[in-house]
Formats: sequence, structure tokens, C-alpha cells
Amino acid sequence: MQKNVKPCYYSEYLQLDKLLDAQHPESKNYGDEAHDETLFIIVHQAYELWFKQILHEIHAILPVLSKDHVGEDKLSTVNLRIERIHRIQEVLVDQIDILETMTPLDFLDFRDYLIPASGFQSIQFKELEILLGLKSEFRINFDKKSFYNRLNEKDRNYLMDLEEQPSLFDAIENWLERMPFLEFGDFKFWQMYKDAVEKMLNHDEKVIKDADYLTDAEKTFQLNDLANTHANFDALFDKDKYQELKDQGRFRLSQEATLSALFINLYREQPMLNSPFRLLQGLVEIDENFTTWRYRHTTMVHRMLGTKIGTGGSSGHDYLKQTTQNNRFFRDLFNLTTFLIPRSSLPELPPEVLKAVNFHL
Repeated sequence: MQKNVKPCYYSEYLQLDKLLDAQHPESKNYGDEAHDETLFIIVHQAYELWFKQILHEIHAILPVLSKDHVGEDKLSTVNLRIERIHRIQEVLVDQIDILETMTPLDFLDFRDYLIPASGFQSIQFKELEILLGLKSEFRINFDKKSFYNRLNEKDRNYLMDLEEQPSLFDAIENWLERMPFLEFGDFKFWQMYKDAVEKMLNHDEKVIKDADYLTDAEKTFQLNDLANTHANFDALFDKDKYQELKDQGRFRLSQEATLSALFINLYREQPMLNSPFRLLQGLVEIDENFTTWRYRHTTMVHRMLGTKIGTGGSSGHDYLKQTTQNNRFFRDLFNLTTFLIPRSSLPELPPEVLKAVNFHL
């Protein structure tokens, strides 16, 4: 049933007059227009539109996950919005294929007219990074200071103020720390899990020592590797060791949040833990997709510019390569697989915990 009183006209609704008149090649101001500059503009405008939609989704997700209680229905909606972000990220990567139909010489026809404009001046993308949890202290050195020096005062102040606000990373950390099942009555999961890990590692040690097919040197190598694995698990359970590694940048999540995330991963098949598991995996995929996009962008820039510096004063390809490797949001969630053990070794949850993590009608 029609609800609008005034007729809605397609071009007016989409404001096509503004949208289609927003491509003004800079090269035309200095002589003949470079043909591929229009493509360059449209692709980057499309990026900014998709960034706007991703921000729209994150601004809907963040308040929900920041509440003291997140209901199952709310979590399902959050997961659907994250799935939408994934699909948009796939489009972001695919757009690089279109941009790569432009050859390096085509790009050089207009590139030097764009100085000092640069992709790292995209305020929306920096807002995206900050909201996801990549604040200045976690950036590579170039991004910590030089980036802000290349923005106008309004944009710089906007992003610096945003850095003081809670991020999605902060909301996820607080949400994980509220996990209710780690200690439940007399049940203390982590002691049972630690015992299971010790049993598994002791069995692995015996297998290595009893392996007739291994040389002494191979046994020594594998036993040393096993000792390192043991040390990783020890840090997981020891508050002081964990904090030491956290201070070194090996972890960002608190110990409580990391243990809760691990619990969710280990027992994800329990009905009440399925949506939380999907959420954590969705965040991992957001991180992975942006890493893929950065990598494809880095490869494209190398193809277009070789080792030339970027128009914004960065080292071009080298700078982008560093951001691909280091600018991550949820590295701790990736690293959880370090602490997974086989299902056959998992401690059985007692009946009262099983009842708590299941839905009962």
C-alpha cells in the first residue's frame, strides 16, 4: 500500500543530478582530459559510498554490543549486519579488477595532477579503522603522526575525537569478559581444560620420545617445538605471564576476554554459543577481507607505480605493504586456533552447565 503523499521520482530520489555531475577530471584543467581519469574517480567514489554503508552498519552494531546485556535476538541481527559487511567487502576487492584495466601509462597521464591528494586522506576509511579498533597506538609509525599532519584541521579534529570513543574492539572485549559459564557453581572450566591440555601435551611428548622413525636430532627439534607450545598454554593460564605478553603486544584482548572467546570456539556447537561463535568468526572475516583488500590494493599500486613515492608523501608500495601486514583489528581472534584441542580431549560439561548453554522450552 502506498504510504507517500508526494510522488517519488527515481532520479530525484537518488539525486542523480548531483551524483552524475560529481566527476570532474583534474587533467582537463591543464589541457586534454586523460581518458582514464574518469574511471579512477568513479571507482574511488564507489569506494566511498560503500565505506558509508559499512559505517552505517557499524554504527548500528556498536550500541547493541556496548549494552550490559545482549539478547539472542539482538545478536542475530548483529550477525546479519556483519554478513552484509562481508558482501560489501567482496565488492571492494572486485572493484580493483576494474581499476586494473587502466595501464600504468594511462595512470601517469593524470597522476601528477593529483598531488598531494592520497587514499590515506579518506576520512571515512580512517573512521572505519578507528571504529573497528585500529587507533593510533596500534598503527605503523608513519600512520601515528604523519597521517594526521596531512589532514585539514576539521578532519584531523574529528578523527582525533573519535579515537577517544569506545571502538567495536572495546565492545567485544567487554562483552566477552561477561561470559557467565567459565565458573558455574563448583564447576571451574579452566582447571579442567588445563588438565586436558597437560594430558594431551604429555601424550605428545611420549609419542615423540618413543618414535623409532625419528633421529635424535629430529626428536630434539620436535621436543623443543612442543616446549614452545607448552609455554604458550602456560601464558594463557598465568595472569602475570599473560600480562607480560600483552605489554609486549602479543595480545590485545584481556586474559578474561581471550579465555571466553576460546570457550566459545571450543563449545560452539552448544545452542547458546552458536550465535556468539558466528559473531567472532564474522569479525575474523571482516579483518581477513580488509587484509585481502589491502593486499590487492598494494599489488595494484606496485604494478602502477613500481617503487615511486605516493602522491600523499608516503613511500607508496612499501607503506601499503606495511599496513597490510600490521594494520589488523582482531588478530587475537585469529590466534585462538593456537589453543584449540581435539574434541576427543575436551572436558565434558557437567549437566548444570549443559542446561545453561541450551535452550529449554
